[in-house]
Amino acid sequence: MAALLDVSHIDLYRSETQVLWDISLTLEQGERVAILGSNGAGKSSFLAAVTATIAPRRGEIRFNGQSLAGMRPHAATGLGIALVPEGRRVYKDMSVRENLEMGAFPKSVRGRLKETLEHVIQLFPILGQRRDQPAGTLSGGEQQMLAIGRALMSRPKLLLVDELSLGLAPMITKSIYRTLSALGSDITILLVEQNVEQALNFSQRAYILESGRMTRSGRSADLLQDADIRRAYLGM
Repeated sequence: MAALLDVSHIDLYRSETQVLWDISLTLEQGERVAILGSNGAGKSSFLAAVTATIAPRRGEIRFNGQSLAGMRPHAATGLGIALVPEGRRVYKDMSVRENLEMGAFPKSVRGRLKETLEHVIQLFPILGQRRDQPAGTLSGGEQQMLAIGRALMSRPKLLLVDELSLGLAPMITKSIYRTLSALGSDITILLVEQNVEQALNFSQRAYILESGRMTRSGRSADLLQDADIRRAYLGM
Protein backbone atom coordinates (compact mmCIF):
# COMPACT_ATOMS: atom_id res chain seq x y z
CA MET A 1 0.00 0.00 0.00
CA ALA A 2 1.41 3.39 -1.02
CA ALA A 3 2.16 6.02 1.61
CA LEU A 4 -0.30 8.89 1.94
CA LEU A 5 2.58 11.33 1.44
CA ASP A 6 5.78 10.29 -0.33
CA VAL A 7 8.51 12.92 -0.70
CA SER A 8 11.42 11.61 -2.72
CA HIS A 9 14.83 13.34 -2.96
CA ILE A 10 13.61 16.91 -3.45
CA ASP A 11 15.81 19.98 -3.84
CA LEU A 12 14.04 23.28 -3.21
CA TYR A 13 15.00 26.84 -4.07
CA ARG A 14 13.65 30.24 -3.08
CA SER A 15 14.54 32.44 -6.05
CA GLU A 16 18.09 31.25 -6.77
CA THR A 17 18.95 30.29 -3.20
CA GLN A 18 18.81 26.59 -2.41
CA VAL A 19 17.05 25.94 0.89
CA LEU A 20 16.53 22.15 0.88
CA TRP A 21 18.87 19.38 -0.25
CA ASP A 22 17.83 15.80 -1.13
CA ILE A 23 14.87 15.61 1.27
CA SER A 24 12.90 12.36 1.51
CA LEU A 25 10.00 11.63 3.88
CA THR A 26 6.97 9.37 4.04
CA LEU A 27 3.72 9.49 6.01
CA GLU A 28 1.24 6.68 6.34
CA GLN A 29 -2.47 7.25 6.78
CA GLY A 30 -3.30 8.20 10.37
CA GLU A 31 0.28 8.94 11.47
CA ARG A 32 1.42 11.92 13.51
CA VAL A 33 4.89 12.95 12.34
CA ALA A 34 7.04 15.91 13.42
CA ILE A 35 9.74 17.84 11.59
CA LEU A 36 12.07 19.43 14.11
CA GLY A 37 14.80 21.99 13.72
CA SER A 38 15.93 25.46 14.63
CA ASN A 39 14.68 28.66 13.04
CA GLY A 40 15.88 28.88 9.44
CA ALA A 41 16.42 25.14 9.06
CA GLY A 42 14.00 24.98 6.12
CA LYS A 43 10.91 23.59 7.86
CA SER A 44 8.42 26.11 6.47
CA SER A 45 9.98 25.79 3.02
CA PHE A 46 9.33 22.07 3.16
CA LEU A 47 5.65 22.70 3.93
CA ALA A 48 5.52 25.14 1.02
CA ALA A 49 6.64 22.30 -1.25
CA VAL A 50 4.01 19.90 0.14
CA THR A 51 1.24 22.49 -0.42
CA ALA A 52 2.46 23.04 -4.02
CA THR A 53 3.31 26.67 -3.21
CA ILE A 54 6.91 26.16 -4.36
CA ALA A 55 7.83 23.48 -6.89
CA PRO A 56 10.98 21.43 -6.24
CA ARG A 57 13.80 21.72 -8.78
CA ARG A 58 14.54 18.02 -8.36
CA GLY A 59 12.70 15.02 -6.94
CA GLU A 60 9.00 14.31 -6.59
CA ILE A 61 6.16 14.70 -4.11
CA ARG A 62 3.24 12.27 -4.35
CA PHE A 63 0.06 12.56 -2.31
CA ASN A 64 -2.31 9.61 -2.16
CA GLY A 65 -0.49 8.21 -5.19
CA GLN A 66 -0.82 11.40 -7.26
CA SER A 67 2.14 13.60 -8.22
CA LEU A 68 1.96 17.25 -7.17
CA ALA A 69 4.18 18.28 -10.09
CA GLY A 70 2.71 21.29 -11.89
CA MET A 71 -0.13 21.56 -9.39
CA ARG A 72 -1.38 24.86 -7.94
CA PRO A 73 -2.00 25.29 -4.19
CA HIS A 74 -5.81 25.33 -4.52
CA ALA A 75 -5.65 22.00 -6.34
CA ALA A 76 -3.53 20.52 -3.55
CA THR A 77 -6.20 21.69 -1.09
CA GLY A 78 -8.80 19.96 -3.23
CA LEU A 79 -6.85 16.71 -2.94
CA GLY A 80 -7.04 16.89 0.86
CA ILE A 81 -4.00 18.87 2.03
CA ALA A 82 -4.61 21.72 4.51
CA LEU A 83 -2.11 24.09 6.10
CA VAL A 84 -2.22 25.85 9.46
CA PRO A 85 0.32 28.59 8.69
CA GLU A 86 2.92 30.01 11.02
CA GLY A 87 1.55 33.12 12.70
CA ARG A 88 -2.09 32.02 12.25
CA ARG A 89 -2.87 34.52 9.42
CA VAL A 90 -6.55 34.81 10.25
CA TYR A 91 -8.68 37.42 8.47
CA LYS A 92 -8.83 39.87 11.34
CA ASP A 93 -11.68 42.07 10.07
CA MET A 94 -13.90 39.10 9.29
CA SER A 95 -15.94 37.28 11.92
CA VAL A 96 -14.88 33.95 13.38
CA ARG A 97 -17.68 32.21 11.44
CA GLU A 98 -16.64 33.88 8.19
CA ASN A 99 -13.04 32.79 8.75
CA LEU A 100 -14.18 29.21 9.26
CA GLU A 101 -16.39 29.28 6.19
CA MET A 102 -13.43 30.47 4.13
CA GLY A 103 -11.77 27.15 4.93
CA ALA A 104 -14.53 25.20 3.16
CA PHE A 105 -13.00 26.11 -0.20
CA PRO A 106 -13.01 22.76 -2.08
CA LYS A 107 -16.26 22.12 -3.98
CA SER A 108 -16.35 18.60 -2.58
CA VAL A 109 -16.92 19.84 0.99
CA ARG A 110 -19.25 22.82 0.51
CA GLY A 111 -22.36 20.69 0.72
CA ARG A 112 -21.35 19.57 4.23
CA LEU A 113 -20.40 23.03 5.51
CA LYS A 114 -22.95 23.12 8.34
CA GLU A 115 -21.98 19.64 9.55
CA THR A 116 -18.27 20.43 9.42
CA LEU A 117 -18.76 23.77 11.16
CA GLU A 118 -20.58 22.05 14.02
CA HIS A 119 -17.74 19.51 14.31
CA VAL A 120 -15.09 22.25 14.49
CA ILE A 121 -17.06 24.11 17.16
CA GLN A 122 -17.32 20.89 19.18
CA LEU A 123 -13.52 20.64 19.03
CA PHE A 124 -13.04 24.31 19.96
CA PRO A 125 -16.17 25.48 21.85
CA ILE A 126 -14.73 28.98 22.34
CA LEU A 127 -15.06 29.53 18.58
CA GLY A 128 -18.80 28.96 18.89
CA GLN A 129 -19.00 31.50 21.69
CA ARG A 130 -17.00 34.00 19.61
CA ARG A 131 -18.50 33.19 16.21
CA ASP A 132 -19.81 36.73 15.55
CA GLN A 133 -16.70 38.55 16.81
CA PRO A 134 -14.02 39.90 14.45
CA ALA A 135 -11.13 37.43 14.45
CA GLY A 136 -8.74 40.25 15.31
CA THR A 137 -10.33 40.57 18.75
CA LEU A 138 -9.40 37.00 19.73
CA SER A 139 -6.44 36.14 21.93
CA GLY A 140 -3.39 34.49 20.36
CA GLY A 141 -4.49 31.05 21.53
CA GLU A 142 -8.01 31.57 20.21
CA GLN A 143 -6.62 32.70 16.86
CA GLN A 144 -4.53 29.51 16.69
CA MET A 145 -7.66 27.47 17.36
CA LEU A 146 -9.39 29.43 14.60
CA ALA A 147 -6.54 28.79 12.16
CA ILE A 148 -6.71 25.05 12.90
CA GLY A 149 -10.50 25.07 12.66
CA ARG A 150 -10.34 26.89 9.32
CA ALA A 151 -7.97 24.21 7.98
CA LEU A 152 -10.25 21.43 9.26
CA MET A 153 -13.19 22.99 7.39
CA SER A 154 -11.72 21.61 4.15
CA ARG A 155 -12.07 18.08 5.62
CA PRO A 156 -8.41 17.29 4.91
CA LYS A 157 -6.72 13.92 4.74
CA LEU A 158 -3.40 15.59 5.68
CA LEU A 159 -3.14 18.48 8.13
CA LEU A 160 0.10 20.47 8.08
CA VAL A 161 0.73 22.56 11.20
CA ASP A 162 3.51 25.16 11.12
CA GLU A 163 4.88 26.24 14.52
CA LEU A 164 1.79 25.50 16.61
CA SER A 165 3.22 26.71 19.92
CA LEU A 166 4.82 29.95 18.65
CA GLY A 167 3.87 32.81 20.98
CA LEU A 168 1.42 30.75 23.03
CA ALA A 169 1.32 30.08 26.76
CA PRO A 170 2.25 26.49 27.69
CA MET A 171 -1.22 25.74 29.06
CA ILE A 172 -2.90 26.83 25.81
CA THR A 173 -0.38 24.86 23.76
CA LYS A 174 -1.08 21.67 25.73
CA SER A 175 -4.83 22.16 25.33
CA ILE A 176 -4.53 22.49 21.55
CA TYR A 177 -2.29 19.43 21.34
CA ARG A 178 -4.91 17.45 23.29
CA THR A 179 -7.55 18.50 20.77
CA LEU A 180 -5.36 17.45 17.84
CA SER A 181 -4.76 14.10 19.53
CA ALA A 182 -8.53 13.64 19.79
CA LEU A 183 -8.82 13.74 15.98
CA GLY A 184 -7.60 10.15 15.98
CA SER A 185 -6.45 8.35 12.84
CA ASP A 186 -8.96 9.99 10.48
CA ILE A 187 -6.53 12.84 9.81
CA THR A 188 -2.80 12.44 9.24
CA ILE A 189 -0.78 15.24 10.86
CA LEU A 190 2.60 16.61 9.82
CA LEU A 191 3.82 19.02 12.47
CA VAL A 192 6.63 21.56 12.15
CA GLU A 193 7.69 22.76 15.57
CA GLN A 194 10.54 24.43 17.47
CA ASN A 195 9.17 23.15 20.80
CA VAL A 196 10.99 19.82 20.47
CA GLU A 197 9.82 18.16 23.68
CA GLN A 198 6.17 18.97 23.03
CA ALA A 199 6.40 17.78 19.42
CA LEU A 200 8.11 14.50 20.33
CA ASN A 201 5.52 13.78 23.00
CA PHE A 202 2.73 14.37 20.45
CA SER A 203 4.15 12.59 17.41
CA GLN A 204 4.87 8.95 16.66
CA ARG A 205 7.87 9.58 14.40
CA ALA A 206 10.09 12.58 13.78
CA TYR A 207 12.65 13.93 11.35
CA ILE A 208 15.44 16.35 12.27
CA LEU A 209 16.08 19.10 9.70
CA GLU A 210 19.33 21.07 9.97
CA SER A 211 20.44 23.72 7.46
CA GLY A 212 18.17 22.31 4.78
CA ARG A 213 19.18 18.66 5.20
CA MET A 214 17.54 15.76 7.02
CA THR A 215 20.10 14.56 9.54
CA ARG A 216 18.13 12.19 11.78
CA SER A 217 14.84 10.34 11.87
CA GLY A 218 13.21 7.72 14.03
CA ARG A 219 10.54 6.94 16.58
CA SER A 220 9.72 10.01 18.64
CA ALA A 221 10.03 8.12 21.92
CA ASP A 222 13.57 7.04 20.98
CA LEU A 223 14.61 10.53 19.89
CA LEU A 224 13.25 11.99 23.13
CA GLN A 225 15.66 9.78 25.06
CA ASP A 226 18.62 10.33 22.72
CA ALA A 227 21.46 12.09 24.53
CA ASP A 228 22.50 14.18 21.51
CA ILE A 229 18.92 15.37 20.91
CA ARG A 230 18.40 16.18 24.59
CA ARG A 231 21.64 18.16 24.68
CA ALA A 232 21.14 20.02 21.37
CA TYR A 233 17.42 20.80 21.60
CA LEU A 234 16.29 20.35 25.20
CA GLY A 235 19.26 21.89 27.01
CA MET A 236 19.81 18.73 29.07
